[in-house]
Amino acid sequence: MRGETAPEPQRTPAAARPEMPRQAAATLDGGRALGTRPLDELEERLLASTTRRGSHRHAAKLIGVLTCLGLLVVWYLLPNLGLVDPLLLPDPVETAKGFWALVSAGFMLRHLQVTLTEVGLGFAIGASLGFVLGTLLAVVPLLRKIWAPYILAFQSLPKVVLAPLIIGALGFGVESKIATAVAICFFPLMINTMVGLTLPAAEPMKLMRSLGASRWQVYRKLRLPTAAPLVFVGIKHAALLAFTGVLVAEILVGSSEGLGRLVAVYNQQIRMNLAFAVVAIVAAMAVAAVMLFDYLDRRFIFWREDKGAGR
Repeated sequence: MRGETAPEPQRTPAAARPEMPRQAAATLDGGRALGTRPLDELEERLLASTTRRGSHRHAAKLIGVLTCLGLLVVWYLLPNLGLVDPLLLPDPVETAKGFWALVSAGFMLRHLQVTLTEVGLGFAIGASLGFVLGTLLAVVPLLRKIWAPYILAFQSLPKVVLAPLIIGALGFGVESKIATAVAICFFPLMINTMVGLTLPAAEPMKLMRSLGASRWQVYRKLRLPTAAPLVFVGIKHAALLAFTGVLVAEILVGSSEGLGRLVAVYNQQIRMNLAFAVVAIVAAMAVAAVMLFDYLDRRFIFWREDKGAGR
């Protein structure tokens, strides 16, 4: 009827309210508990885990430093106790003097530039070829079946034996050193890329395709992120092998420039402290390259769990 107002709802007496089921009440109590004590416990566990991880990281660094010092002590004692001829194995002090003599010499920078250029070009070409070929073998199964015997045959070869063949084909110039580095360093990246791109399970790929994803989208959003950790492992391995290929080629060729040339000359002159100093420089450059790619690995592959690295 016009002019009537809605009746005010009457409050239900407390005695007439339905009793809350005991199970629901227990759930509410549990919810309050989840909001207080378990969160505190979780925070304490996270704090304890972070503390343990930090302790393990410091312990690992301490063990690494002690191991390095122990090796230096053993290295120093071997020639000075007469266990090894000092002419063949100079102690760390003599090697440090040779290192300083090389760093102070004006010709060292030229040899360093030549070797770094050869390593950089060899690594860039080899890594690019390895990634492209590994991708083709992963996404085109027919190519993988056709080239599998040749890949296995090439893999079984000691790559160092290719250096004389490449030098004989390309001559004694820079090209032979770069080609040797390419032949040695491209294979690990090719294998890692091929294996990594074939890792995704069939179900996620079927799901993406059922949702209308193209082959490029499956590759970019599923296959490539899955393969990225293995690809970076191959890159770091290839960087180390690029140094090996260039130095082996420089030593075998008898070239006029490069760190490998210095090692060969100082070895022939039995100036082993200088030869060891050059080897130490090469090792430092290789370690720096691996650390650079390891940093890029952590930056780009941020979703990977690597407990051993202490992330």
